[in-house]
Amino acid sequence: MQPSILWRRLDLEGHDACLLCATEIGWRLNGHALFLHDGRPCSLAYSAECDADWRTCSASVEGFLGTQTLRYEVERLADGRWILNGAEQAEVAGLVDIDLGFTPATNLLAIRRFDLAVGDATPAPAAYLAFPELRLERLDQNYRRLDDGRYAYAAPKFGYDQVLEASPVGFIVDYPGLWKAVVLN
Repeated sequence: MQPSILWRRLDLEGHDACLLCATEIGWRLNGHALFLHDGRPCSLAYSAECDADWRTCSASVEGFLGTQTLRYEVERLADGRWILNGAEQAEVAGLVDIDLGFTPATNLLAIRRFDLAVGDATPAPAAYLAFPELRLERLDQNYRRLDDGRYAYAAPKFGYDQVLEASPVGFIVDYPGLWKAVVLN
């Protein structure tokens, strides 16, 4: 089974489609986000590779914003260092998860990796690929599982504190104020 999802963006004009695939080493998210940013068209194809325990191994983003071509390669090394387009990113050293700041897809990685029991909570700091800057920075966030499909989620840096609804696979189907699933397969 290869589950897929299509989201509609709520705060801007846009959509995002993503497919979850099993690989030889673990898992891969493949997606494409299309949206307006500051009145300019943006098209970002992305992937995130994880091992069998849902620890990020690598990610890539390719596309454009207005007339600017974008291409980013991210790698998490075995010793916990992160590399962005060949340059070490000391601010995110030791973190495990990638969070691509323009898509809800990568929340699935933390949800699957932590596999929280109902009532359990955890800090989940991530290497956040900020958009439109496209630089890696530390993003402190927290998840608390409320029931089978709902998580209290907080990202204090953005003043975001909401309840996310997730599918049984882990795709976020309702990201209040930002994304809503249109189709889930």
